[in-house]
Amino acid sequence: MTVAVWDALRRRPVRFLFSRWPLRCAAYLCTGAVVGCAVLVALTTLLVVGLGLSVVGVGVLVLMAAAACGVPVAAVERRRLRLVEPEPLPDPHGSLPGVGALPWLRARLKERATWRELGYALVLGVVFTAAGLGFTALLGFSALLVTTPVFAWLIAPDTLMLIPGRSISGPVAALPATAAGLAGLTVCAYAGGVLAGAQVRVALALLPAVEADLGTRVVELTRSRVRLVDAFEAERRRIERDLHDGAQQQLVALTMTLGLAEWELRSQDAAGTPAAELVSRARAEARAALDQLRGLVRGIHPQVLTDHGLAAATSEVALRHPVPVTVDVDLPHRLPGPVETVAYFTVTEALTNAAKHSGASAVTVAARLAGDLLTVTVTDDGRGGADPSAGAGLQGLADRVAVLHGRLKVTSPVGGPTRLTLEVPCSV
Repeated sequence: MTVAVWDALRRRPVRFLFSRWPLRCAAYLCTGAVVGCAVLVALTTLLVVGLGLSVVGVGVLVLMAAAACGVPVAAVERRRLRLVEPEPLPDPHGSLPGVGALPWLRARLKERATWRELGYALVLGVVFTAAGLGFTALLGFSALLVTTPVFAWLIAPDTLMLIPGRSISGPVAALPATAAGLAGLTVCAYAGGVLAGAQVRVALALLPAVEADLGTRVVELTRSRVRLVDAFEAERRRIERDLHDGAQQQLVALTMTLGLAEWELRSQDAAGTPAAELVSRARAEARAALDQLRGLVRGIHPQVLTDHGLAAATSEVALRHPVPVTVDVDLPHRLPGPVETVAYFTVTEALTNAAKHSGASAVTVAARLAGDLLTVTVTDDGRGGADPSAGAGLQGLADRVAVLHGRLKVTSPVGGPTRLTLEVPCSV
């Protein structure tokens, strides 16, 4: 990455002197000297206090805080860097919302970026603070020399003495000092550009996110997605179990009770009465509600998939499908739960789409396990032209497949056939 101030200084050194760059570099170095002094004092204090209290155990926390001191320093430096660098630096840290101080500290100390930022804070506090103070002193003295004629005029008829033993009697006699001050400001302009560029170079090396940080964040995001999917699947199973063992059993009991009531009315020669008709109607409605609840339970997570695996669950779906489905699932053994679940819902989504949109007369479902890779193919002889991005069903399945490091492909030329292929590794 190029340093903008060095690039401007190298390409047009004369124009650099009369541009905004010297002022921006001066602001960057002078404020850096102030920040560096504060950082040096803070690090020294934390280190001394931490070492002094380490015998009682509290010092360990203080030393941990000292190690993480570079994180806020780096956040300030990324903002301050915009004075001399047009491109903002990305933050290498992931967000930790709602986390307490101690968990935040532990999480930050595990990140490599924290230690790079600590190194930058040390360089800033020692090296760049000294350079910034020297630059500030030279800049202030040069500005003072430039204004010497003004001071000589203000204090006249008294004399001004810049060099011991040599007094300046008036504004005209102070003009050589002004020339020296202008020369000093010129030196400050170019020296400030060089020093600011050096600090920017160190910041670009230590403060932005590097490939290792991005890789760590990708791994953490992947783990987070896996945890969310697992939690979602566990919740689906809980809802299915509660409906199966609770509401479904109560509806079965209600249907049986209504059947007994209907039989009792018939045995008392009350058939055809309004009460008997109401009981019969209530029993039919309870049966319909029970059928709907069973379909809902199967859609949440079918019990046959848990008990007997993917082949049996796919065959059961094929029997209920309005289009003839040929099932060719040949698996040597049971697959991991997440793989079976995503494969099952992929098949059901493909069959639902075939029944609703394709106009197919036949569908084939095939599944094979080659080594560690499960391949599931659903093919229909419909009209084709399917757009996977048009609906949220396949997109949601693709996201779940991606969590398992698999992939979902759909080929559907106009005129057919439409083929959906799922490939997912079983080492999860």
